[in-house]
Amino acid sequence: MEIKTVALIGAGAVGCYFVAGLKEKLGENLWVIAEGERKERLEREGLWINGQQFFPCVKAPEEAVGADLIMVSVKYGGLEKILPWIETMTDSHTVVMSLLNGVDSEEIIGKRIGMEHMVYSLMKIASQRTDNQIRYDPEKTAGVFFGEKDCCVSERVKALCRLLDGSGVHYRVCQNVMQDLWYKFSLNISKNLPQAIINCGQGAYTDSEHVAYISERMRLEVVAVAEAKGIDIHDADAPAARNSGILPDARYSTLQDLDAHRPTEIDMFSGTLIRMGKELGIEVPFNEFAFHAIKALEEKNCGKIR
Repeated sequence: MEIKTVALIGAGAVGCYFVAGLKEKLGENLWVIAEGERKERLEREGLWINGQQFFPCVKAPEEAVGADLIMVSVKYGGLEKILPWIETMTDSHTVVMSLLNGVDSEEIIGKRIGMEHMVYSLMKIASQRTDNQIRYDPEKTAGVFFGEKDCCVSERVKALCRLLDGSGVHYRVCQNVMQDLWYKFSLNISKNLPQAIINCGQGAYTDSEHVAYISERMRLEVVAVAEAKGIDIHDADAPAARNSGILPDARYSTLQDLDAHRPTEIDMFSGTLIRMGKELGIEVPFNEFAFHAIKALEEKNCGKIR
């Protein structure tokens, strides 16, 4: 198996990492998928990544049928909208990777096109969007982690490694990708959400016993739901359970969204955990509070409440 063409849906912070990392290796075989005004704007203005302007090859979904690899990096709230795009582009041999945070996007996509197309993956990147500029530290970015659900090193996993070797994309093949996905999910919930509610830098988790308490209780709720699904993420000191070095004033994606008056991905975080908790009979009160608190902050940003 050889991956010659890559179609990227979503050119935000995560998508831009792959545009910058794969453009030199793939050239015109790296496609950013867009329609209408968005397609025209990308073709006209390109993408600004770490101070450099990129003009990727932009295609409509129907122009990218049969792509060898589809990488999905849209916001969670936009996933349903682009499912028809993925279905249109997917051929019998197409591999699909979802780079979204959370633990259910693979199943959402797979339900539409068949789980046999999905390779599980997660991203580790600390990026910042300011206006139309995306910035991240290429050397400190861990990159994309991926693997098969059954932990085997399949031919398509080997093909992904060959694609990324010699590129600007850092990667790691997971020994247990489902465990790593849930460790990342617990990090996002326990570190993203408390700071977004309190409006503080990530240094608060070590500076304040109260912020640390909230964070730990939210993490333990994720641990309980994962355990009920047969996934062990109890070890808070495991490498996958820790963030890489981040400055104390860092603001994670949920707080960045609130700062910019954008919709957050709280449905993907606490919303998903609440749904799973109900299905499994597990109470998640800290996440229920976080869900409603961040929804209220979104309403405040929209002017619905004062």
